[in-house]
Amino acid sequence: MKALRWIMIVAYFAVAALPLVWLGLASVKRNEDTINAYARFVPALSPPSARDDPRFRPTVGAYRRLSEPYAGTDRTFFYFLCNSVVIGLLSTVASVALGTCCAYGFSRFRIPGSKDWLFFILSTRFMPPLAVVVPVLLMYRLFNFHNTYVGLILLYTVFNLSLSVWLMKGFLDDIPRAYEEAALVDGYSRLAAFWRIILPQARTGMAVTAVFCLIAAMNEYGFAMTLNSHDAVTAPVYFAGLQNNIQGVPWPRVAAGVVLFVSPVILFTVLVRRHLLRGITFGTVKQ
Repeated sequence: MKALRWIMIVAYFAVAALPLVWLGLASVKRNEDTINAYARFVPALSPPSARDDPRFRPTVGAYRRLSEPYAGTDRTFFYFLCNSVVIGLLSTVASVALGTCCAYGFSRFRIPGSKDWLFFILSTRFMPPLAVVVPVLLMYRLFNFHNTYVGLILLYTVFNLSLSVWLMKGFLDDIPRAYEEAALVDGYSRLAAFWRIILPQARTGMAVTAVFCLIAAMNEYGFAMTLNSHDAVTAPVYFAGLQNNIQGVPWPRVAAGVVLFVSPVILFTVLVRRHLLRGITFGTVKQ
């Protein structure tokens, strides 16, 4: 059974890691190797001897080209990557913080029509975001939020808030009320009990929620393209613009950019991996 378990784990890991391996190989290939009819997946120092040779000569030229200005602007890929990281992290922090406070209210207090309110919060994700892009654009122009970091941070926070509330409520419901009641008996205020008792126990749920919110914020494309033409443009819009290259899509450059783009998410996920594993059971403390 142990051998079978390891076989399943290795097989699943190989399948899950295949896209990242493909991106890594494509990022160090020349453009002619990425569009070759025959797959070339073996790095080698010598040039391939035939068209169907699986070898290719690795190069870091695609990574160097990321420092070249984007077509039509004087900004490089790293500017757009920084935009995605800053906007994604700040909106994630805001949505998790607000979602945790809101979920705490639903979990600990008797709110009239709480089930209806929770359904209303969840229903905000039923409609595709692009269905409301026109009114959002008009509103942002009225308040001068277009082409600003604040505009995207607020928008991503709002759209991730429903997910944050629902996930955090599940975690907070699994934390026994006895801990909190004991703190109140000892003289803690409600706020102090929430800060010193509930939040440490809810770290697992907050980490899991943060991962989902960060992925959603950094991958968002529709609003980032519609609401911005400069300044706060994010990396997904940069990748879409590479498709309009007159010399064809520079696939090595796209792959190199995607490798750097997913690195912050992978790093963040690795840092909170212990909380993610514990979060599978939806709760850190059982009754």
